[in-house]
Amino acid sequence: MRQALGGDQRAYAKVLQETSRFLRPYLAKRLSFTNETDDLLQEILLSIHKARHTYDGNRPYKPWVYSIAKFRLQDYLRSHYADKLHHADDISGLEDFLHENVTESVISYESISGEIGKLPQKQATILQLMHQEGYTAKEVAEKLGMNESAVKVAAHRAYRILRQKLDK
Repeated sequence: MRQALGGDQRAYAKVLQETSRFLRPYLAKRLSFTNETDDLLQEILLSIHKARHTYDGNRPYKPWVYSIAKFRLQDYLRSHYADKLHHADDISGLEDFLHENVTESVISYESISGEIGKLPQKQATILQLMHQEGYTAKEVAEKLGMNESAVKVAAHRAYRILRQKLDK
């Protein structure tokens, strides 16, 4: 590093190469993924480059590098886990949510009959026959003179429309 600070470009390239060689295993032990190791290694090398003027040539090089690496690693982990915590779901309200939903009744045909009445006639009839009167899709198809798969498609489309309306 002393030679690099003196202006020797080859010495500088060699010191960065050797620094990468001994820092990579240090970082790999502490990080989960190879791409994290490589990214952080590049950040550390950049920090070394920016701080090279602070290196005291009378002192050992590796402790100086490891102190920079340690601080950059801590910064990385702090921001990485802070980001994970920021995106984590808050489960403190989950218990209240579960208790509220356990006591709620399931949506019934009767509770949404007003919305079903606003559907196209064929879809409303299919839902009424299937959910209020208890017919199967096959029986509804026979009753209405339709194909069974057409009944299922019409019912599915009606469910989707109802879901959109009820979500609002």
